[in-house]
Amino acid sequence: MTLWIDVSVKKRQLKLYNASVLLKTYPIAVGKILTPTPTGNYIIINKEVDPGGPFGALWMSLSKPHYGIHGTNDPSSIGKEVSHGCIRMHNKDVLELSSMVPTSTNVYIHP
Repeated sequence: MTLWIDVSVKKRQLKLYNASVLLKTYPIAVGKILTPTPTGNYIIINKEVDPGGPFGALWMSLSKPHYGIHGTNDPSSIGKEVSHGCIRMHNKDVLELSSMVPTSTNVYIHP
């Protein structure tokens, strides 16, 4: 399997692919204007269950320091431009995604 993640900042969607086959689509929250979500190619470098604070049920660090894909303690924020640049997901969604993708999974973030 060749799993990779596609993040559309504009559409506020995260898609999980196996090669060219779309497996799942999730709604996300992205960075606000002053703290935008960084575009580019990254990899998931580690995972932390129950990281505490506003990060919800799980945190997955990206290879860009201080950025990650994580849950939220504010589900009403999903679909909006509200984060400090991270990709925010519903807790159930980030747990499901994390169970499917290993560390070293590629994450492509684009406008």
